[in-house]
Amino acid sequence: MANLQKYIEYSREVQQARENNQPIVALESTIISHGMPYPQNVEMATTVEQIIRNNGAIPATIAIIDGKIKIGLE
Repeated sequence: MANLQKYIEYSREVQQARENNQPIVALESTIISHGMPYPQNVEMATTVEQIIRNNGAIPATIAIIDGKIKIGLE
């Protein structure tokens, strides 16, 4: 597992949530890249993330970007 860490990058918000033992909700990135046309895709992703925050958790949209697993997009 330690070897995999070099491929994983956490957003500041997700990293802080991990350090503070806050709940994190994983979201897949398909809605942004393939699920809906622009700008509805961004609006939907933003709305879903806000609903998660309003309920006391941190959203962590996950995507592979430049060969890295990004957990939490900024």
